This record gives sequence, C-alpha cells and structure tokens, in this order.
Amino acid sequence: MRRILVVGEQQGGALHRMTLEALAAGQGLGGEVSAAVMGGGAAEAADELARFKVSKVTVLDHPALAAYTPAATVAALAWLIGQEQPDLVLLPHTYRTRDFAPRLAARLGRPLVSDAVAIGSDEAGLYCERQLFQGKMTGRFRTDSGGAAIVTLQAGAYRAEHAAPGEAVVARVTPDLGGMEVKAPAAPYRQTGGTVDLGAAERIVAVGRGIKEEGNLGIINELAGAFGAEVAASRPICDNGWLGMDRQVGSSGQTVAPKLYVAVGISGAIQHLVGMKGSKCVVAINRDPDAPIFEVADYGIVGDLFEVVPAIAEELRKA
Repeated sequence: MRRILVVGEQQGGALHRMTLEALAAGQGLGGEVSAAVMGGGAAEAADELARFKVSKVTVLDHPALAAYTPAATVAALAWLIGQEQPDLVLLPHTYRTRDFAPRLAARLGRPLVSDAVAIGSDEAGLYCERQLFQGKMTGRFRTDSGGAAIVTLQAGAYRAEHAAPGEAVVARVTPDLGGMEVKAPAAPYRQTGGTVDLGAAERIVAVGRGIKEEGNLGIINELAGAFGAEVAASRPICDNGWLGMDRQVGSSGQTVAPKLYVAVGISGAIQHLVGMKGSKCVVAINRDPDAPIFEVADYGIVGDLFEVVPAIAEELRKA
C-alpha cells in the first residue's frame, strides 16, 4: 500500500488552508495518508487535522521547532521521513516551503517537484504535472522508485473542501535533531514584505492598469473593505510602485485560489491568468467586452470601473 505523508503548515495553532488542499491531493491517490505539523501551536492545528481522513497526525515537538528556522525544520522532517519511510511527501507550496523544501530534498538525496498543479498515478507509477512557459504548456514528470519524492502543490490545484472527513489519533513525538543547538532565529520569519500572504486569502480584489493612476486606488480599497477582501494587482501596478510587489498576482508574482476573485480593470493576459485560474468564483469588471478576462470569469460586468466599483461598494455597505 502506498504511504503518503502530508506536511502541514500552521501558525499560532491556525492551520494554513493550503494544508487541506495538500491533504485532499494525498487522499485522491489512495493508500495510507498521514500528516505532520510542528511549531508553536502545533497541538491545536493537529486537533483540526485529526478531524480528517488520515491514519494519524504527528506533532513534532522540540524546543528548536518553537519558532520557524529552516535548519531545525529540515532536521525534524528528515528524521520523521527516516522513521516512517513514506513513498511520497506532499507539502503546500507556500513561502515557508519554498525556503526549506529544497534543503530537505538535498539532505535526503531525493527529487523535488515544486509548484505542481496535479499529481496522479497510472500503470507506470506516480507522476506530477507543473506549468511551463508561463502556463502555455504543462509538463509531466516522473521520479524513480528508490525512496520518497517530495512534491509541493500550487495554491488552488486541489480544493480544501474536498478533503475527506474522518477521525484520527494524534501522536506527539520528539524528533532526534542530532544534537542541534536550540536557538531562536535572529528575527521572526516573515512572508515577503511581512504584509500579506495572498495565497491564504479567501477573497481578493485585484486591480489592473485600467485604474489609470495611483490616486484612483482609493475606490479599490473601498471595494475590498466592503467585501472583507485583500487587495492585489497585476504586474504593471506593482512595477509602477503603486502597490508592493507582494501584492502581485501572476506568473512572476503570487499564485492564488480564493473563494472570490474580483478583477477590476484587468485585461487578462496569460501571465496574470496563470496566477488566479484556481479561484472558485471570478468576477470581472472591464469596459472592453473583448477583454480575455471575460473568458475565465463566472460573472462579467462591461462598464466603466469608476462608475461600477463605487456602486457595488455602496450596495455591499447597505447589505
């Protein structure tokens, strides 16, 4: 039976939504799926994971893991993988896993497939798919069978709500970190810019060059506030310095998969679409009826954003 280990991410006891996406991917492959979490608040996150269909949830408990450092994380996971000998290790593709997953793969001498959009199996065994050439092509990759492959999954590649419920035991273990000295990081680990992780946002209002100038961003902030959403942008807005680069969605920015994605004044170039195509519901507002964004939108509004956006925000406030 195939053994799959899902490494979850949590902060302060709150489980990252993409952990459940990775769990859904593992469950879809069949076999025995287990999960692991670590860090301050891991016990609370483990209790949440235990409400899903997994064989067990392991809490890696060690003073060196209280605050995130890549060295301690890699040492702990290398120990756990050595103990459990999984055939596959799945992780959400977050800022944190981008930091430590390559080190983990190098330490174990195992292949790493990052930012995969699909994982499956056929008569030849397991395979992963990831996008190439800014989403214009999809490549299929296979690894040898000599140990666990490590795969990080793109936001929205799988749905968190598809993770099957269940009931699992939680085991707390102390990993052998090889005498690693316990020391706190020089500064708390932060996401890029320390401001926003768009990959975890459930609602996003994204703005494009149709906003015309930086001074007009106020109506976007009002709409985002009415929705309770994060503000994001296409590349031209961030290149102009109107919003920080950590707000950029697209092939050279963040990949997001919110429940609601409102694209305001965004034409829909392929470089932007590959970053938000996993959104559950897309609403597009653009004055050009032939804008490519309407091809992926669930709801489209053809009109002047300077008239449409304030009207929507006003109706939301009334509701």
